[in-house]
Amino acid sequence: MQVTKTNAMRMLDAKKISYEVISYDNEDGLIHGTAVAEKIGRAPEGVFKTLVAHSGPNLYVFVIPVASELDLKKAAKVAGEKKIEMLPVKDLLKWTGYIRGGCSPVGMKKLYPTFIDNSAERLALMAVSAGKIGLQMELEPAILADIVRAKFTELVKELN
Repeated sequence: MQVTKTNAMRMLDAKKISYEVISYDNEDGLIHGTAVAEKIGRAPEGVFKTLVAHSGPNLYVFVIPVASELDLKKAAKVAGEKKIEMLPVKDLLKWTGYIRGGCSPVGMKKLYPTFIDNSAERLALMAVSAGKIGLQMELEPAILADIVRAKFTELVKELN
């Protein structure tokens, strides 16, 4: 099956970065992270979702494991903001060029300050959206961090 290249994949290709594209069936409408992890045969700890938050006009990108929840207090602290909130889904395309379920940390309209949950540092490979619903790409966490100039930090809510 021929896969149409997304902005994220074109950006990686231009930098001659090795990655694997993994496609999955999304016709059932199940595009939430843990369903995607199951569909691509990966543990949820190795599949990451891309979340966009803002503080006023400043946007920030957070990449966390699909089964986790972003801790907004930790996110605000690492972003250097007093308070941070999730960008409304209706604004996602306008600011990133991506839609919910197909938002990749690579190839957004602009390079926003990006933070990756430090659990990724322990992985050989991590999967993130390739920029389109139905496509994931797997690559080394350090390479992803380098491309988007991300910092590894603690981002998720602790399980009680």
